[in-house]
Amino acid sequence: MSRGWPALGMVAVLVLSGCGSEVAAGADPDGRRLLKVSDVHEATGMTLLEGPVFTPDGSLLVVDVTAPAGEPKVLTIDVRKRSVKGFLTDASSAWTSAQISPYDGRLYLTDFAAGAIDSISLDGDDPRVFFTGQVDGAVMKPDDLTFDPEGNLYVSDTTGHDEPGGPDQGRIVRIDRDGQEATVLADELPAPNGVSFDATYEGLWISEYSGNRIDRLGLTVGGKAVATQYPAVRVDAGLAQVDSNAVDASGNVYQMFHRQARVMVFGRNGDHLDTIDLPVPDDGDYSATNLAIRPGTKDAYVTVSGPSGGFVYTFRARDRGVRQSNGG
Repeated sequence: MSRGWPALGMVAVLVLSGCGSEVAAGADPDGRRLLKVSDVHEATGMTLLEGPVFTPDGSLLVVDVTAPAGEPKVLTIDVRKRSVKGFLTDASSAWTSAQISPYDGRLYLTDFAAGAIDSISLDGDDPRVFFTGQVDGAVMKPDDLTFDPEGNLYVSDTTGHDEPGGPDQGRIVRIDRDGQEATVLADELPAPNGVSFDATYEGLWISEYSGNRIDRLGLTVGGKAVATQYPAVRVDAGLAQVDSNAVDASGNVYQMFHRQARVMVFGRNGDHLDTIDLPVPDDGDYSATNLAIRPGTKDAYVTVSGPSGGFVYTFRARDRGVRQSNGG
């Protein structure tokens, strides 16, 4: 199945004061603003950047979840030049995350609005609907995704996210790389959001949005079932809630937040290692929802959104970026 998604050729270069993509060596307790990416959209009343992922040529792709039809919904950022241009739009999607498959090299996008997963080539052509429909009798609200080394997808179904006080309805769903088989690995979860493999691909770190905790799902060989499942880290976030996450080469978990402009880093044993504060404008609540650590480097890039628009911030991570660090 396919649909026509127009690629975007317009370029809007936005440069703000701050640092470039090279971050000084050593400890970096505070993030720094790299550039402004988007303004608040008049049609939707907000902007929400998500799903940062580096392409093989070094470009950083991000999605703007609330961009209206015809405006850039996927954008390309040159982190060295601090410039941004539109990459992709369509009429109806609300893409919430992006990842590049190790199997076919295509960009995969979770469409929260349609309950679908789309894909497109990194050249911006050959758009496809990779997966849609019910899984065990219910349509997903796919938020984040990650891939195993063979290219199978693991998706957070955040059903229940918009129903505070209701029963836990969220799920973790595995979809084979051909899109033919979808399996519920875990259910009755409190609106799972972030999903990342650990450094050895033996299990998943799941950020529970409505539970403010990070769960550990140990997988069986082949990743087709859950062997162990338990809360691993309880996060003290006040009025904020946990959002997406990522893992570096040492297995450290980087936890992002809705309504909080910071990153918390936990060791694989649950130790709180770092808090990276992001200096956002003092005009309301900002969310630091997702990040990517550029593979092979310690350069981390965070999507931040709030009343003044959408931004990318940068800081030095504890260890190198790997596939689990890149998008989600």
